[in-house]
Amino acid sequence: MAETPGLLRQWKILQVLSARRLGVTVQELADDTGVNLRTIRRDLKLFQQLGLPLEEQAGTNGKKFWRIAEEGRLPALQLTVEEAAALYVGQRLLEPLAGTVFWKSSREAFEKIRTRLGPAALRHLEKLAEGFHQTAVGKTDYSSKAELIDQLVFAIEERRLSVLTYQSLRSTEPVTLYDVHPYALVFHKGALYLVGWSCDHDEIRTFKVDRISDVDVQGLQFPKPREFQIEKHLAGAFGLIRSDGSPTTVRVRFRRTVVRILEEKQFHDSQMLTKRRDGSADVEFRLTAFEEFLAWILSFGPHAEILEPPYLREELAETLRGTLDVYERSRPSDSPPISPPPRSNRPSAPN
Repeated sequence: MAETPGLLRQWKILQVLSARRLGVTVQELADDTGVNLRTIRRDLKLFQQLGLPLEEQAGTNGKKFWRIAEEGRLPALQLTVEEAAALYVGQRLLEPLAGTVFWKSSREAFEKIRTRLGPAALRHLEKLAEGFHQTAVGKTDYSSKAELIDQLVFAIEERRLSVLTYQSLRSTEPVTLYDVHPYALVFHKGALYLVGWSCDHDEIRTFKVDRISDVDVQGLQFPKPREFQIEKHLAGAFGLIRSDGSPTTVRVRFRRTVVRILEEKQFHDSQMLTKRRDGSADVEFRLTAFEEFLAWILSFGPHAEILEPPYLREELAETLRGTLDVYERSRPSDSPPISPPPRSNRPSAPN
């Protein structure tokens, strides 16, 4: 039997222990998951260290069984319809992770809720859920990559060298093979990314999971740097693109028409906002890379102005001049003036 990846194996062990109230032997768990007895015992010990109420008992013939202690079992959950609706809405927000073990388990949990509710309650629940909607802009469907993602999780957990079949956005080749030490998966703007040490580039690189067509997990384990933490690694990035250089202070002035957006949401951990008398605000960021940041600033149009550093201000101005030049050159010389659309047809922004 093929070995079950670590996270899925532990998930399955918990499922078996929950279902078999009389207990299960270590050998049976090993047979179910395709690993050796030592690995199963290590998993059970980990569960106990995490505070899960597991106990080992001897049967009538001396055979030992592992089970969940009776006093540690969760009592039947009593949920109101509104609580069930809240769980349902939360589950819908996991749809971008369709195909992963967490998404599957949330669906199974919700199906249990559905079976406990009557038709009237279900209609009410669906009516409440219709009041929430997640837009599909940039949405990625990972249902076809479930096995690939499981392999990446296994490689991260077990620190296994992995060979990625990958096609980068700028690649001139159909596919490229990369030897990678996987460190972490990052969910960013509706997409999954793998961060790890690329042996081919001799540095930490980020790989978009959408562009990985195959993962070959090797038996060779790698030593993960103790000092590596994904939060610290991405601290100077405005998303995923980063640099090893020292952070630079960036100061931007936002017009009062958009200041509330900055007050409502923290776009970066280093964000510091200072209100001005005219209602505008100066906002400071500490960043090591600027590509994603500049794209974000451009989304505010004339309502945001980079004040410093000067070279970043000039870079954005050059981008705007280039963009304007494209539209000016592509516009027919004899084209009539463009009139704005009728007010009823103009797009509306959130208040």
